[in-house]
Amino acid sequence: MLTLAIKLILAHIVGDFVLQPTKWVNHKIKYGYKSKYLFAHIAVHLAALLIVLQFNLKYIIGISAILITHYIIDALKIKFTTKKNSSQLFVADQLAHLAVICSVVYAYHPFVIDLDFIYKSELLLLVTLAFFVTYVTGILMRLFLKPWQDAIDPQNKSKSSTIKNTSLAGAGKIIGMLERLFVFGFILLNAWSAIGFLIAAKSVFRFGDLTEGKNRQLTEYVLIGTLLSFGIAIAAGLLYNYLTKGILST
Repeated sequence: MLTLAIKLILAHIVGDFVLQPTKWVNHKIKYGYKSKYLFAHIAVHLAALLIVLQFNLKYIIGISAILITHYIIDALKIKFTTKKNSSQLFVADQLAHLAVICSVVYAYHPFVIDLDFIYKSELLLLVTLAFFVTYVTGILMRLFLKPWQDAIDPQNKSKSSTIKNTSLAGAGKIIGMLERLFVFGFILLNAWSAIGFLIAAKSVFRFGDLTEGKNRQLTEYVLIGTLLSFGIAIAAGLLYNYLTKGILST
């Protein structure tokens, strides 16, 4: 079952991403379901499926189902895609293809999904701490750092505020969440050296902004935030390891 699923997903990745030039995508957008490259795209998927399945004809019905639904799904996506919903429809398109693949796998190798693992203490603790280091910690840090916010972001037009205004909207929040999530994961994997690499990488990227701004207060503010962010993520990781190896394992 798992081998078949991997083969079908591999064929999908090869056909949808590896062997689909931008020229084909643009032509499909322009001509829709009549595009010659849409048919070429389906032909590539057929070739990929035949190769990964080693031309085993017992899968011919499954291959046919994947190709037909792939054409329909792609045609619908092209028809309803706009500049505003392109990202959402891309995700929906890929989920639809994966749903078809799962259905084909189930048709050949019926399987049962046991959802009881969702409620196991280890997974619940993992999800809880993951939300804590991403969302909750972000709020706590903003509250903790608020007394210094005015010092590093004055209302007048200073260099520090100019640098801030050129930043992507919401990028700092996303960077902080990913940063803490990576550190949390590294602790779970006992990969302490990776945390040092992450700190070094962040220092390199931050060095330009700090030296350009020539603002000691901004440097101190960033350092406090970084240490606080990493510290909380490390503590959360250590707490998870302690609880899963101690209390929850008994």
